[in-house]
Amino acid sequence: MIACQKVHTTYERERVLDNVNFQLAGPTITGIIGPNGAGKSTLLKSILQIVPAGGTITIDCKPAREKLKKIAYVEQKSSIDYTFPITVRECVALGLYPQLGLFHRLQKKNWQRVDKALAQVEMTDFSQRQISELSGGQFQRVLIARCLVQEADYIFLDEPFVGIDLVSEQTIMNILRQLKALGKTILIVHHDLSKLTTYFDHILLLNKTVIAFGATAAVATEEHLAKAYGANLIFKGGAAK
Repeated sequence: MIACQKVHTTYERERVLDNVNFQLAGPTITGIIGPNGAGKSTLLKSILQIVPAGGTITIDCKPAREKLKKIAYVEQKSSIDYTFPITVRECVALGLYPQLGLFHRLQKKNWQRVDKALAQVEMTDFSQRQISELSGGQFQRVLIARCLVQEADYIFLDEPFVGIDLVSEQTIMNILRQLKALGKTILIVHHDLSKLTTYFDHILLLNKTVIAFGATAAVATEEHLAKAYGANLIFKGGAAK
């Protein structure tokens, strides 16, 4: 379980998150949604201890800093250097180092885990390619494979579907549903409101503080979304656009 109590974060004297409170018990696929500047990515980074945050953040009833190895994290692709000279297989293997140590030599069983993860995301044929040769969708699958080898209980994805093709998006969603069936808790920062009901079990609607949190059908209402995004949000046929 992930729990946040009175969590707040400030950048350059501006409050980015304010009095964020929620408890999330898995397995689940939960979407974190809200307008630009709502603090969605900051919330993930606060839980991960990447940015300093006030309040209390716990994972499985322990301080978050003691449980970080239980989390696999894929940041926004815009923050990643595509030109780094590394193959797809080597990139996925990086997910093993938090467990093994940076200078540990990978053994056959470790590479078998890497190859299994690549097969799960349908990227086996690209294993020896440089990551710079991949499309956006292919690279996102590789990052998901890197999560898979970590065998973490929690998976954090920050805008994983931005700039990727529909086939890769559906492949990733199918994998995430399988992981949920295995007991994983998955948090996804997301922006496409039209897919909320098909992608997520729960929604955390955020605009610096929690506007609403709960089952998708209960949160993705015109009233809640308008409160987060403003009165100009247009609804058509019962779905937010």
